[in-house]
Amino acid sequence: MALRRDLSGIGASRSKATGSRLSVAILVLFSVLNPLVFFFGRALYVSDQTSSSPKQNLDWRERLALQSFRSLLSREIIDVVTTSIADLESLSLDSFRQNNVSASWKVTGLETSVDNDTTYQKATGIKQETPGIKDGKVLDDGHSQSLDLSVEVLRRQLREERHEKRAAYLLQQDDEASVKLENAAIEHSKSVDSAVLGKYNIWRKENENENPDSTVHLLRDQIIMAKVYISIANMKNNSDLLKELQTRLKESQRALGEATVDADLHQSAPKKTKAMGLVLSKAKGILYDCKSVTGSLRAMLQTADEEVRGLKKQSTFLSQIAAKTIPNAIHCLSMRLTIEYNLLPAGQRKFPRSENLENPNLYHYALFSDNVLAASVVVNSTVMNAKDPSKHVFHLVTDKLNFGAMNMWFLLNPPGKATIHVENVDEFKWLNSSYCPVLRQLESAKMIDYYFKQTNLASGSSSLKYRNPKYLSMLNHLRFYLPEVYPKLDKILFLDDDIVVQKDLTGLWSVNLHGKVNGAVETCGESFHRFDKYLNFSNPNISKNFDPNACGWAYGMNMFDLKEWKKKDITGIYHKWQNLNEERTLWKLGTLPPGLITFYGLTHPLEKSWHVLGLGYSPSIDKRKIKNAAVIHYNGNMKPWLEIAMTKYQPYWTKYIKYDHPYLRSCKQTG
Repeated sequence: MALRRDLSGIGASRSKATGSRLSVAILVLFSVLNPLVFFFGRALYVSDQTSSSPKQNLDWRERLALQSFRSLLSREIIDVVTTSIADLESLSLDSFRQNNVSASWKVTGLETSVDNDTTYQKATGIKQETPGIKDGKVLDDGHSQSLDLSVEVLRRQLREERHEKRAAYLLQQDDEASVKLENAAIEHSKSVDSAVLGKYNIWRKENENENPDSTVHLLRDQIIMAKVYISIANMKNNSDLLKELQTRLKESQRALGEATVDADLHQSAPKKTKAMGLVLSKAKGILYDCKSVTGSLRAMLQTADEEVRGLKKQSTFLSQIAAKTIPNAIHCLSMRLTIEYNLLPAGQRKFPRSENLENPNLYHYALFSDNVLAASVVVNSTVMNAKDPSKHVFHLVTDKLNFGAMNMWFLLNPPGKATIHVENVDEFKWLNSSYCPVLRQLESAKMIDYYFKQTNLASGSSSLKYRNPKYLSMLNHLRFYLPEVYPKLDKILFLDDDIVVQKDLTGLWSVNLHGKVNGAVETCGESFHRFDKYLNFSNPNISKNFDPNACGWAYGMNMFDLKEWKKKDITGIYHKWQNLNEERTLWKLGTLPPGLITFYGLTHPLEKSWHVLGLGYSPSIDKRKIKNAAVIHYNGNMKPWLEIAMTKYQPYWTKYIKYDHPYLRSCKQTG
């Protein structure tokens, strides 16, 4: 059609001169060339279509749509799209109809009907027109400016939509991550022991209140302020306000009761809180004086501090009493065994294999105890973990009160092939006050006053510990006389009665002590359990002879070389320092301080895995250390046979007791 307009224009300009001849010549030329051009172009089109993929065979409407699409986007954007889909099919209108484009190019509300050629226009909300084309007709250039504006609007909308989608996606990802973290924290909180952390846990979903138990806290604060204003009202003789405050105080105290959380409060608590608030507001307006309030609060604080100290002292005293107490079941067991032993004929009271008692080639143990059940655990655990029990010999020493019970128990329950012998400390005639300084001191008037009179009870809780009856018993001090008790032995392993053996101990006899007398596990940390904790370094006798930072060690499992003991006169050293401490100015009562002094420089440190301590006072001992230990020690007040024992450690001890034993059942001894 454009060509026809050109021809008509030429014919009009030359109609006057050569119109007829020239028109005829051009018409003839056009009629000859036009078929040639048509067939030549058709051949090229066919050859191009046959060499391409069948999917590139586009009709004229698809080509028209692609031209329209290219007119909407810049060259750079088309290059990006082409690069991003280089591994996909060739770009076609079907790709857009089937949503085969990236999420950033998809338009919300796009319909996928193949039969509707105006889908893209409806989706964008803008009537799209290809530059120069409308309804299949070529338009003038006057429409291009308005079309450019529409293209810019479309591009802006596409960019904004992509940004919004990206922001929404990032927000969704952040929310999902937060939810995951919260859920993980909640699950973790459920696995925590609520008995330790309390009833309320800040990680739990149900505890969404920022101020949990606020009513309880408010009541407590109001009670404190009421007491302050009562004190001030009393000083200023304001009897009416004083009575009103006292009345409200009693009501609030009754409403609070023993409650620690809001759920335990009485239903009237909110009303009482409101009523108290009104009275306190009234009192503040009448009585408030900064100096008076400060003085009253300071007096209340001092009173509360004194009460706390008194309660702490009382708690310490009660814990010491509990540590001294023998449970009824153990006392019952001892009494029943004693009766049975006294009824036993003399010929049946002897233990077998007595020839092993002085054989230095066997493994000898020294155990001094007045607790039948505890001694049985030590012997049973040692024998059960020994490689060859027949080579183990147990030397038990007890007091006169428990001598029959201890004998009867091991006669009824012999330790397998091991040898056992029980002695009475009161039958050691050589152990008397003329030879033993501690016996002489225990018989002195000062010591009797210290132990049995009440004049010193106000001296502080620190002294209560040393009123334990074990410090009055020579069983506790007999460890300093081992060569006298066992004169024919070369080595002996000393065991306390609050230990449990978990492994074979024969390896201790092969440990080289390097000329030292005592083999023990050291207990010092950075500053804990060093000499200055046990000894009085303000005394010149201590400060001149010992290092305050020297490392302490533990009684409970000690390998003693009795030959070196005799050479170095360890018992003589002990007597010397015990005499110097007659006034208790070097150390307080006990056996560890004189032991640290007596064996100073004569102790060989053993591997810590031989002896793990603290099961009688520390709740945080590593389970792996306990499992790998040869001996575990319940040193402290919470012995495993007491009700105050830590239940987490009791199974290590109770596993060596047969609670179905007739005597234990009759005495109601339970694990």
